[in-house]
Amino acid sequence: MDALTAAAVLFGAFFVLLFAGVPISVSLGAASLVTALVFLPAGDSLYVIGQQMHVGIESFSLLAIPLFVFAGNIMNNGGIARRLVDFALVLAGRVPGALAHTNVLGNMLFGSLSGSAVASAAAIGSTLHARQEEEGYDPAFGASVNIASASTGLLIPPTTAAIVYSSVAGGVSVSALFMAGYVPGVLMGVVIMAIAYVFARRQRYPKTGGVTPAEGLRVFLEAIPGLLLIVIVVGGIVFGVFTATEGAGVAVLYTLVLSLVYRSMSWTAFKEVVTRTVVATGVVMFLIGASAGMSWVMSYAGIPATITDALLSVTDSKVVVLLLMLLVLLVVGTFMDITPAILVFTPIFLPIATELGMDPVHFGMVLILAMCLGTMTPPVGSVLFVATGVSGVSIERVVPRLMPYFLGVILLLLAVTFIPALSLGLPGMMGLLE
Repeated sequence: MDALTAAAVLFGAFFVLLFAGVPISVSLGAASLVTALVFLPAGDSLYVIGQQMHVGIESFSLLAIPLFVFAGNIMNNGGIARRLVDFALVLAGRVPGALAHTNVLGNMLFGSLSGSAVASAAAIGSTLHARQEEEGYDPAFGASVNIASASTGLLIPPTTAAIVYSSVAGGVSVSALFMAGYVPGVLMGVVIMAIAYVFARRQRYPKTGGVTPAEGLRVFLEAIPGLLLIVIVVGGIVFGVFTATEGAGVAVLYTLVLSLVYRSMSWTAFKEVVTRTVVATGVVMFLIGASAGMSWVMSYAGIPATITDALLSVTDSKVVVLLLMLLVLLVVGTFMDITPAILVFTPIFLPIATELGMDPVHFGMVLILAMCLGTMTPPVGSVLFVATGVSGVSIERVVPRLMPYFLGVILLLLAVTFIPALSLGLPGMMGLLE
């Protein structure tokens, strides 16, 4: 069987199962097994796919994922989100539509600490929703700002998306990926704040007013312990004090101690946090294992090389090829969550990107940013559903309000794609690029 036929069998089986309602991880594993059966005897196929699934998750670096998830869940229940929102409100209080800008800043801060767009949308959205209603904000406007900005934490480190990409991309430096995410992540927040400012001025949403120096200092001091986590974890990883996995362990210990100091988590709440972490980790690790089986099948059949040759034969223009890749990623992001999308499409598009001369760190940022857009769009946008649930606004009302933010982030995606310095400038200055 040639590579094109194998690709048709693999992706045909995967999408048929996916649209039939089969979970993504099961669809990945089943499609890989079906394709392997074409090449190998049944016994060998079962053995190889099972072996590859085991090898795919047998990685010390992947231990960072459950630990960062655990730390994020602790922060979500430990009173840290509220302190970060108070700090963001001090920063944005003198701007029209202050609570919307506070939402963006809160998501940037909390999302970078928790590494989860869904957790950030839930924590920050629920903290600000009631106050926005009191000050006359349109709930659809507030929800759209929350949805658009929640994914900034997927770019700003520490982020599990970068760790997942590193594991699939053949050991790309996590430190370099972390540093590469700062500028795109901050720019994404700035774009969303600029659009929110235009709407806030048009609707005459209020400022919250300033605070006294004493109040500002108190809020800042309360937020410092949470902000220090970024410095400790990211700084320690980038400067080689500890690995990403060890940094995740430090994050767990730090957030646990902080929750004890704040006395904001009961034993019952802690058990719920552990349960949510175990469930989320099981889902992610099964996805990674299943995608490892698919990656082996694609490699064995020569699918990535064939797709690369086919795409590059269509046109000699690097710009056109990159635009085609972005179009595919944007479409995929509408029905696939960020983790499985990274796992499935990194082995396919990374060879094309490197063939075009794109640095793997740069491509990682383009891929993650493109997938951020998928979190805010139906039919599978996880952040969209969580944020509308928190705000009590229907998806039909929110989606039209999201379009300006969606278009703004698309323009940012094009800028990040075609201006490598936006991703590579910071890690390059720090000597983290190979």
